[in-house]
Amino acid sequence: MDKLPSDCPYPGCFFCVMKEANPSKRRASVLKFFRELPSQDDDGQVLPISGLWNTAMAHPNDPEFINLGIFECMAALIWKGLKNRRWLSHDQNIYIPYYAAHVIGSYTMNMEEFAERAVRAGVIPPLVELLRGRLTWVEQRVAVRALGHLATYPSTFPAVADHGEVLELAIQLASSSLEIVYSHFYQFVDRRLGYHCDLLTRGMGGAEMESRKAEEWASQLQCWSLQLINCFAFKPEFLHDICKPEFLAKLPGMWGGLVNENSPAGVGLLRTICQSKLGRGHVASISSVLEALCNIARSSDDWQYMAVDCLLWLVQDPSTHHKVIDKIAPTLIDLADISTLGDYKKLGDTIVTVLQECMQQTGNSRNSISSHTKEEIDELLNFKQKLKSEKNMPKEDLHIKQAAALVVKLEGNSLFSSGNIEGAAAKYSEALALCPMKSKKERVVLHSNRAQCYLLLQQPLAAISDATRALCLHSPLNRHAKSLWRRAQAYDMLGLAKESLLDAILFINECSQSSDPDLSLRQNKVPDYAERLVKKQMRAAWLFRESSLKHGGIHCEGDASDAFGQEADDSEWETVSESDGEDDERREADDETEWKSGGHRGDAYEKS
Repeated sequence: MDKLPSDCPYPGCFFCVMKEANPSKRRASVLKFFRELPSQDDDGQVLPISGLWNTAMAHPNDPEFINLGIFECMAALIWKGLKNRRWLSHDQNIYIPYYAAHVIGSYTMNMEEFAERAVRAGVIPPLVELLRGRLTWVEQRVAVRALGHLATYPSTFPAVADHGEVLELAIQLASSSLEIVYSHFYQFVDRRLGYHCDLLTRGMGGAEMESRKAEEWASQLQCWSLQLINCFAFKPEFLHDICKPEFLAKLPGMWGGLVNENSPAGVGLLRTICQSKLGRGHVASISSVLEALCNIARSSDDWQYMAVDCLLWLVQDPSTHHKVIDKIAPTLIDLADISTLGDYKKLGDTIVTVLQECMQQTGNSRNSISSHTKEEIDELLNFKQKLKSEKNMPKEDLHIKQAAALVVKLEGNSLFSSGNIEGAAAKYSEALALCPMKSKKERVVLHSNRAQCYLLLQQPLAAISDATRALCLHSPLNRHAKSLWRRAQAYDMLGLAKESLLDAILFINECSQSSDPDLSLRQNKVPDYAERLVKKQMRAAWLFRESSLKHGGIHCEGDASDAFGQEADDSEWETVSESDGEDDERREADDETEWKSGGHRGDAYEKS
């Protein structure tokens, strides 16, 4: 090796080694560095480890360090930290197990070949010890990430599964991760471990930033635990351990929060569970899970299709059909106008076919379907038959039906203006019966207006149903601003904070892009009523809310409205509903003229 620069204080410095111009000498030096590092006690070891972490994050598919023994080195460093607490507490060595596990996870997240090398290097046992909580939740986070990557590949999953406690530990961690981070870090600002704060903010922020990052990391800890469990859920022999009722009941609430919305989290695991007959049997027996799946299936987020998959599989399974049909059918009926969602190219047709088959399978007795559900399915089938018959209907007849629906809608608008909300809802229903099925734009308005009526009549479930139908009919899907707002209010009435929050945020997003003067943000300012609802639901859906209540962190009387000291919020929502309905009513004049002339306004709603 060439002579090191005189200003470098560390013999065999990794950064100096990497500056070696001769590739052969550099590889030999790196190989020696990886072999000798775990046995050295020199100061400054964290510097090359953090450098390796940066390299692994930036170039996870580069095989150079893999071939030179980085996995063996990282495994040995984790063991050293676990066994030698004096060394761990010296200098900045406390950071090393964290970075070492992170390096393993980064190099195994894409390449199965690298994962196989990692297993042969013996990385699993020290990672499992970190998963146990031998150090802190920060190391648990990166350990569960690395094990999740190793469990993803068919060739390395058995090595992870051979450690029988991994699945149990992952389930415990998914269930308790938020409370662990809250009680061990978030709750006590003045007693936070210094190296935790440094890792969270890279030394660039104060307590407020630490708290925000802690929420993000807690969400990742939970979601990465779910990802690891998901790998086991594909294997039937592990489903019995996963499908414990108390754990399944918690899964819909594990959603990643706004800080980690890219993770399928709990609904992703439920979808995997529902792919097996055994799993569907467990899910079908828990009413709260079915209700949550229905809410997610109606939602406008990226994981809507996963919940729809679960519902369709549950209804199609003869062993679960009779348990779930009355709970699930209303949601599927609301979604029957969706064309494309996820991998579904004709979702509405699929839903109709599945429900029709359900009716046929039950036979003449139909003992497993309530009369109300049967009527709703029959109504859906009649609507679809009506759509087919309209294709052969003369244009003149369609125009007559359009005109008749328009007259009735105007009558509904007039009744709404005069305060006869029940009468207006009835008129909108009558107009929907008359309106041609292919007149989707007008049906969006009618469903949305009727949803507004149901809101004022304090019928949130009916309002959610109509708002969902309007969103399904709208193009693009789930982007009709006023329906989003009405459904957000209806969810608020039911105390469904997460669902209300997501719809309210999408409503604001649509307003920011809308050319409609009734909706566009004035001076780029979010409407006060929308801001109040978002703040209220962010507090109610806060990831640490339950942990905070348990540990006395926030006042827990009443609902989330106490977060901002405004118990008058409910009456404000009602006032907003009325004014919003009046805006809709005033806007109908534009819709009517446009509809009669057959014109089409430019699409003002684009996907965020």
